[in-house]
Formats: sequence, structure tokens, C-alpha cells
Amino acid sequence: MERSDDSFVACVERPDQRNMRPVEFGTRGQGSTIIASIDDVRPAAEAIRDLARELGNFRVAACANIASKSPMADAAGNALASSVFGWPESKDQWWKKPLLALSSPLTFACRYESEPFWANANGIHTRAPNPLLDHIDLSHFRSEVNADAVIVIPVHLPFGQIGVISFSPIDAGRDDLSNEFDKYVDILEYQGRRFINGYSRVTSQRPWIPTNCRLSKREVDCLRWAALGKTDVEIAMILTRSCATVRFHIHNAAIKLEAVNRSQTVFKATQLGYLGSVAAVTSSAGYHPA
Repeated sequence: MERSDDSFVACVERPDQRNMRPVEFGTRGQGSTIIASIDDVRPAAEAIRDLARELGNFRVAACANIASKSPMADAAGNALASSVFGWPESKDQWWKKPLLALSSPLTFACRYESEPFWANANGIHTRAPNPLLDHIDLSHFRSEVNADAVIVIPVHLPFGQIGVISFSPIDAGRDDLSNEFDKYVDILEYQGRRFINGYSRVTSQRPWIPTNCRLSKREVDCLRWAALGKTDVEIAMILTRSCATVRFHIHNAAIKLEAVNRSQTVFKATQLGYLGSVAAVTSSAGYHPA
């Protein structure tokens, strides 16, 4: 896969040929999805809307932060969902539902999957198996998603933020997007991620993030076990250190992270990626709790 400016070139191999045949999916005609300032938001949204319609007659739904109550909007405050992406004002306005992130099967799936997938009432279809998605309730898929099928691009951003952009058919009755997924997911993923990343960058403010924060290995070790619910006594036994030493390292980490207590220290360290997947710490450390 190659990219030139705002064009995407996919290499497609024919069964009867060994040479790769380039197929270009351009966005030159629609404009750029690059967002460098708030004034670029609307043109970028229009570009990705036009691309989605050109590729598969898709309607776009986008959310830069599934934990936020605020819908994505342009510089003038107009909601992109209705003013650009074409979701009717008269219909059920999903972008005005703060609780949607807690109930929609799509946002639920984005918490457990970082790669693109497509979904319908029969299941969530990924490139590689993800057993965590098999237990998601899809019995009310149509009413909760406002579509019979949808291609979804999860966008996992810094500091634990999760965005999502989806593409659903405008024409009714299309409930199998397997072919469209295979053909267009690479370009939709690239442009979708760039759009959500750019929007988040120009609209988000993070005043609490400390600058040049560097935790030591021992501080990270202590916080990983704290994230698993271990007490200072238990961490001391696991690491064969004294309780005072454990408290010293966690206190130092709190100062560096500008945290006010133990819980916020763990939270900020997790958001900055120091703790990784804390669920894997037991096997990697060779400790197996009873």
C-alpha cells in the first residue's frame, strides 16, 4: 500500500499475474482530510463524506471521543452529523444521545478492538478472530445502529481516548458489506483515522498532562501491581522490597504525574501508556495470585 499526497494506491494481485497492479483511490477531487486548524474541520468532513459516497454510497458517522457528550462540530459550532454527513434532523439524532456510548454495540466493540471491522445483526466480522466480540448483544442491531450493516474504524488515541468513524449504506437493504470491506477498508481506515486524529488534536486541551514525565522501572513495577488491586504489603512481598520502599516509589510517581492520590496516579500512568495491559503483568512477572 502506497500513498501520494491525498491519493491512496492499493496493490492488487491478479491470479494469472505475479506483477502487482496499482489501483488508485483518489481524494484529490473531494479535497483533503488533513486538519491543521479548527477551520479545516468542515472541509475535511466534506472530503471524507464525498469519498464515502464515491466508494460505496456510504453515510459517515463520526465521534472523536466516545466518552464525551459533545458531538463533533465545525468552527461555527454546527454538528457535522446533520450539517455535513447528511443525517436527517427529523430522525432519531444519535449524536445528541450521551448514553449511546454505553449502549451501542459498535462503541462497545471499539473498547475491545483496535482494527477495522464490519458488523450486522449476524455478527461482528474482523480481520483476525477476537473472542471478546462474540459476547456482544446484537439483538437490537438495527435500532441501535440505524443501519442494517456498517463498516467501523476504531481510533485509539493518546491518553486512553477512543474515537470511532463508521460507514453505513445510504440505500436500504444492504446487510452484507463483506465485499465492500475487502475492497475499501484500507482507504477508509487511513482517511478516517487521519480525520479523527486531526479533529482531536485541534479541539482537545489537556492541561493536567505533566511535561517530560519519566517514571523509573521500579515506579512502573509498583504501579502495575497497584493497578491490579494489590496493597503495599502485597506489592512488597511480590517485589521482595519493604513496604516503605513501595510507598516511596508510588509517592515519587505521584509527584511526577502531578496526581493527588494513589488512584489518580494509577489512572494517569495508564493514560500515558506506562502500565500497558496490566492484565498481562502476572504472567510476565512469574507471579500467580491464589
